[in-house]
Amino acid sequence: MNPSSLPRRSTVHQQKKITKKRKKKGFIYVMNRVFLGVFMLLIVAGIWLYFAPSAQNIRYLIADTFITTQHRYLAKYIIGEDELKTRVTEYNTRFEHMGDEIDTHDIQPIVQEEKKPLVEIEKITGSGYTGFVMIVNDPTKVRLGIPSKVGTGEKVSDMVKRTGAIAGVNGGGFADPNGKGNGFKPIGVVISQGQLYYNGIGGKKSTQIVGLDREGKMIAGNYTLKELTELGVQEAVTFQPRMIVNGKGLIKNAGEGWGIAPRTAMGQRADGAILFVVIDGRQVGYSVGANLYDVQQILLQHGAVIAANLDGGSSTVLVKDDEIVNKPSSQYGERYLPTGFLVFEHPEQVSLPNIWKGLDSKDIDAGKKRK
Repeated sequence: MNPSSLPRRSTVHQQKKITKKRKKKGFIYVMNRVFLGVFMLLIVAGIWLYFAPSAQNIRYLIADTFITTQHRYLAKYIIGEDELKTRVTEYNTRFEHMGDEIDTHDIQPIVQEEKKPLVEIEKITGSGYTGFVMIVNDPTKVRLGIPSKVGTGEKVSDMVKRTGAIAGVNGGGFADPNGKGNGFKPIGVVISQGQLYYNGIGGKKSTQIVGLDREGKMIAGNYTLKELTELGVQEAVTFQPRMIVNGKGLIKNAGEGWGIAPRTAMGQRADGAILFVVIDGRQVGYSVGANLYDVQQILLQHGAVIAANLDGGSSTVLVKDDEIVNKPSSQYGERYLPTGFLVFEHPEQVSLPNIWKGLDSKDIDAGKKRK
């Protein structure tokens, strides 16, 4: 080995080390600049979001989206606590009034040359959302599913399997303390097979219901229990708002759409077919969700003459042939619920006993742990 080559090799090695250090310092410098730029951008965006008049609609959109979740309190950090209370009160008042107009629609079944399948499912996409429209061509085949055990709700997929239903979607809302509800205490009323199974409206004279009468006509809006009996309502839950009545949409624009979230809604066409819209949400890269205006427009485009909102969020689910069609947003999977609208080939053969019979709604523990 030529000793004279050693210093040269050493010099080359040192040069490489120096170059490597320079590259590392350069990388660190660039990253520091990037982080600083992002940090400054966030500060500017935050100032704009909180103080710029032009950002008001975005502030309300973010706040409304929080309001639809189990973390409603977070909205106060966007619009303030007083504005949050005002916003919720305004929504509740508006939703109540949206159920006041008298519905005059009637169903006129069309005789088809070729018999359609009882259930058809169409995939839909829009700006930021993916979902499905389930068409039930015979409205008399829809029944309200309820849990089989006292003290706990039931997954819609389990309701479908247990009862032999063709398909099902989630129904009405339920008491959900701290997001840990057991799905057994419904909000408002539950009517199944023409009987009042659950009455949780207390001293209120009326409640806004979503359901069907004995002829398969959809009933939605504000009604007293006496009126529901006189109308022959067979299957119903309490929920709001009604979005379409007498063929017209009641939500004027996206700003009145109550934020972005997973959604479930029910409507009916003039020919009697029932429309269930299920929109997935809270899943970046797949489907963020939709507002109620989006859902209303989907229903109108599919011919709905009446339609109403059902429970959404992490409760949103669509089941067909014992398989979950959509992608529920709950990190714990499908939720336990008190009600679900189910579709049967032979609904007259289905037994759905009243599990709330003899129970006082005041004594039901909405948060008791499921066994």
